[in-house]
Order: sequence, then structure tokens, then C-alpha cells
Amino acid sequence: MNTRSNRRRIATLGIALAAVVPLAACAGGNAGNGSADGGAGGTDPDTFTVMTANENPVLSDELDALAEGACKAENEALPIEHQKVAQADVVQKVTLLASQGALATHTIAGTALIRPDGDLGKAGLVGDLKAALEDAGAWDNVLPAAASTVEQVYGGMFSMPYQYNIEGIFYNKQIFADNGLDEPQTWDDLVADAAALQDAGVVPMTEAGANGWPLTRILGMYIYRNVGPDAMTAIQSGDAKLTDPEYVAGAKALQEFAEAGYFGEGFSTRDGDTSSNMFLTGQAAMTYDGTWLLSAINDPDRNQIGGENVGFMPFPEVDGGKGSIDQYPANAGAPMIVNAEQFGPKTQDWISCIAENYGQQALQDAGVISGFKVNGEVTDISENTAEIQQRIEGIDETVLWFEALFDPKSNSLASTNVTLLTTGQMSPEDYMKDLQASLDANK
Repeated sequence: MNTRSNRRRIATLGIALAAVVPLAACAGGNAGNGSADGGAGGTDPDTFTVMTANENPVLSDELDALAEGACKAENEALPIEHQKVAQADVVQKVTLLASQGALATHTIAGTALIRPDGDLGKAGLVGDLKAALEDAGAWDNVLPAAASTVEQVYGGMFSMPYQYNIEGIFYNKQIFADNGLDEPQTWDDLVADAAALQDAGVVPMTEAGANGWPLTRILGMYIYRNVGPDAMTAIQSGDAKLTDPEYVAGAKALQEFAEAGYFGEGFSTRDGDTSSNMFLTGQAAMTYDGTWLLSAINDPDRNQIGGENVGFMPFPEVDGGKGSIDQYPANAGAPMIVNAEQFGPKTQDWISCIAENYGQQALQDAGVISGFKVNGEVTDISENTAEIQQRIEGIDETVLWFEALFDPKSNSLASTNVTLLTTGQMSPEDYMKDLQASLDANK
């Protein structure tokens, strides 16, 4: 038997769990997460309410398109209705609705809220998507890379991967060819290529140093390649410290790369648009970024080098390191959970239909890469987008970004101090020492 609460409420202040009335639901399917009638352990609502951020109209538009097309039967059985919330108000709004027993069936939420030790997680309000999709025979529609990322970020398959981005190094194929360069396979290769490009009068790599995170991404990826894919979970668990030599090596590598001038002049005050434009106008040979850059790459007004000259490669390995070049850093967009209390058979049908059809729908209609399989032909998308989609489909294991598991204060400190690190005003040892002290203080 799978015991659930009939009404799980969360107090607005402190989000404390209140009156829980047990409701027995016979288990069935995989992982004990089904019911005898094929549901996922919940009770279907009257409508399939979906709450999304105001800033993301694409998701609601594509779900409406599915309601009118591939998921028409599911929509007739459980009509879709939309609710909206400002991105900045998500945590407050979701907390309030949960305290009132009014959480939407399928809703955006805060990352910390939905983890097993988070307030919604502890209250049993976060549906297990893997178990439900396996029960429905639809789990294969979730790409292994997306499942890997979601499970790492949230501690389980608790979010639908409507947006999916991997990160790596975009490079100018023509500049590489003109200088006789191939894609670097190791960090030492990358440094050697950067030196050759600098000697040729080309800025080797542009980054938005003013934003902080593009630089910490490089630091973090060096650590992942050096220490291995569990590098940052070891920091979170206390099994390792950022002050350990193999972690400090990442800060040292980033500092040396910057001090050699490989990011170009003024990188520490360069913003995102300026950095992207430097790459897309041929002023820089490379940029470390996420595949969200595709929107600019596919814009002919911004991309002056042409899509045919844009290549994408994974962050290189570190000689002697335990990480693999095949382990891409990735994220799956804002979390979108299913309210476990409303995860009944009709809701399960909706989620299964989305998993089967959203990949093709969003890619064809909006050029959006998701974490779902593309089950059908997609036409009239750029070769760059198609190449990234194909690459994602071949990834089995992903890693997180450097600050993914940090508390907010430490996250901010990492970005603030990285300017001091890369401009030589702070030593690698001190950078990591201060960051570890922050993590310890904010546990």
C-alpha cells in the first residue's frame, strides 16, 4: 500500500507541515508509484491547471498546441487551464498556494522547495515523474542526459525538462582553419591553441567577466575534469574541501589563462551582449557558453560570421584527471513539478502525452531544445540547432555547474570574487579559502 496525505498543508511562515490525514492507495506499476487504475497515486482534479512564469510564454503556448493536437484526447478528458506568476514571485506564490491546499496540478516551483529535504518535498507534494512515466510506458521519451541532470539538481526525477541546455565551447571554424587548429582535447591543448591565436592577433576566448558566472563555469569545469563528475557533491557532503589541492588547481588554471591575456583586454567589465557580439562578429575565436546562445547564432542580424562557421565542442579533459570529455554540464530550465495529490490517471495521461510529443512540438514550432525525444520529423530548423539536438540525444551522463549546489550567499561570493581572482588581486588559495568558509558558515 502507498500511504499519502489527503490534504498536506504548509504554513505560510516557516512552511510547517500541518494536519495530515492518511489516505491509502493501492500501489502498482514501477517503484510502487502507480495505482490499480493506472494513476500515479493521486486524485485527478477537474482541470489540468498549469502555472508558468510570465517570462516564459513559450511553454504555455506549446502546451496549448498539444491540447489542440497530439494531446487532444487528454485535454478533452482533463481540460487545460493556465495560471501565471512573475518569476521573481515564484517561491512566495507557490508557498502560499501550498499552504492553502490550492497548488496547481502542474506548476513552476523553487529549486530548494522541491528537493526531498525541501518544504514541498517533505510535505509529499512533489510527484515522482520517473515512476509515473515508467508505469505508463512513456519513460523512454525522456532523454538520459535530461534525466541525469534533473536527478542531480533536485535529488530525483521531479521536474519536466521543458528546456534543456548543455554548455561547452563555441568556436569559429574559419579562424581555427586559418590557424591550422583542431578542437582541443585537453586543457593543455586549449592553452596552446589560445597562445597561437593570440600570436595571430585574435582574441582567443571572450567571456562576460562582469557577470561573474561565465568565469566560474570554466573554473568549475576544470575541477570536474580533474576531480571527476562527483566533485561538487563531495563538497556539498563535506567529503572534500575547496581548499584541497585538486580543487585549488581549477582556480589556478583559470587565473593563469586570464593573466596570459587569453580573454582579451577589459574582459572583467565585459557584459553578456558585448561578449556574444565579439564572438558573432569574428573578433574572438571562442566563447564558453550554453546552448541558449543558439537564439543569437540563429539571428542573421547578430551572427555576422554565419552559422556554417560556428562549431561547438565539449570542455576538454585535464591530463591525469578523473573526469571525461563526454560529461557535459547541463541544466533543465525552471523546475516544473506535478502536484502529487493531483497525480491521478488523467493527469498521468497528460504528462505521458507531453513526454511523447513536446520534444517535436517545441523544436518545430519554437526552435526550443527540450529534454524529451523528438519523435517525428522536424523541418526548417538551423543546422546548428539540429547538431546540438543530436548531440544531446547521445549524452548519457551530465554534470552540474560550479555553484549549482551552493547556498545563495556562497553563490554570490563565487561570482564577486572571481573578478579578483582573474585580475590577479586574489590568489587561488585565498579564493577557495574564502568560498569554503562561506559554504561552512551557511550550511
